[in-house]
Amino acid sequence: MLAAVASLSQLGAQTSDQTVGPEFTFQVSTAQAWTDTGLDLQTGDVLEISASAASSVASARPCNPAGVNAGTAQSSGLPLPTAPAGALIARLHVQGAAPILVGASMELRIAEPSHLFLGINMNSSAPCQGSLSVKVNKTSASASDESQTGRKAQLRSQLKTAAQIFMAGQFGGGNSESAANGSSNATSTGASGTTSAVPVLKLSDAPLNGDLRKKIDSLPRRVNDQFQNLGDMVNFVIVGDEKVLQAALDAATWHVADTNNERAVLAAVEDTYDSKDYLAMPMSTLYLFGRKQDFGYEMAEPIAMVASRHHFRIWKAPFTWKEQEVWVGAGTHDIGFAKDKRNGSVTHKIDPAVDGERDNIGNSLQKADKTKTLTYYLPPNPIRDARNATGDGYHSDGRLLVILLQ
Repeated sequence: MLAAVASLSQLGAQTSDQTVGPEFTFQVSTAQAWTDTGLDLQTGDVLEISASAASSVASARPCNPAGVNAGTAQSSGLPLPTAPAGALIARLHVQGAAPILVGASMELRIAEPSHLFLGINMNSSAPCQGSLSVKVNKTSASASDESQTGRKAQLRSQLKTAAQIFMAGQFGGGNSESAANGSSNATSTGASGTTSAVPVLKLSDAPLNGDLRKKIDSLPRRVNDQFQNLGDMVNFVIVGDEKVLQAALDAATWHVADTNNERAVLAAVEDTYDSKDYLAMPMSTLYLFGRKQDFGYEMAEPIAMVASRHHFRIWKAPFTWKEQEVWVGAGTHDIGFAKDKRNGSVTHKIDPAVDGERDNIGNSLQKADKTKTLTYYLPPNPIRDARNATGDGYHSDGRLLVILLQ
């Protein structure tokens, strides 16, 4: 029988308390069912295993870590019936542990203290000839934890910096030059500053209902800030009751914007560095029908959201249609930062082609299979070229997208 092979330096490292050990090499053959690697494993250890054919003997059926073609007799009674005959497999010497398919390579994370054995998936009749050369790189739990801690600390720092820049940009204040400099790193994560590709929508062939058209005609064309400065255009309408609306937007991966104050937001972001991503960056308040938005929704990657995010505000209309609630929205795509024309502070810069965000909202709901119909409607006195409340210019074809939910 061929025993596991390791150099003296490797064996010495194996029994030491080093966090990251060297690469161990083992010869695994058909001469024995299992090869004992001598590796004792602890919870949290990570093994990187790779294998290749090692036999120099000419054979019609050389061993291959991925397995070989075998007859029915050779394929029955295997230690791991779901894996090909002749494949490299592993076993952890713990209570009730079943064999694991390794193949040519795999990463194995250890869930409880155990001991590693390697073998070839075979029954009493060897499906191949020769042996496999197997390399095992072991990262101990302490090194893995340190690496994870370092990653979390880095992400935590990035998120905190991103949030500080975001808050300056979203609500004004602070040093515009330093915020703009800080934003350069943030924008590199996701904001290109270029106009987004406009998605293609599947539109209804039927004309919009006349009664609904009249109600839409009565809507304000633009929202305003707290100083009555006119801003973003109203560019979409959604028909559906509140619970239906919220479920549809959730299915389309939109996230409700946070409404907490700046200190609470920064604390939330600072604490978000593990598996949960903070996707609820707040947005400034704008007004329609004489009141602030009922909801704000946004969509972006966690860190990229600081500078680049799809987002919209939505208000419940003062009327219904066919006993369903009607929601009026203004959507834009943040692509970076610019100077706020009102006060010289830093603020978000929007993609001036606002029709792209209008269509992105419709496309997201359509892809989630939450729409009944989508229809463009050109109201009287459409908005085609204007500036938002912070002074950014934008342009549109003037149409609203009317979305009827399922």
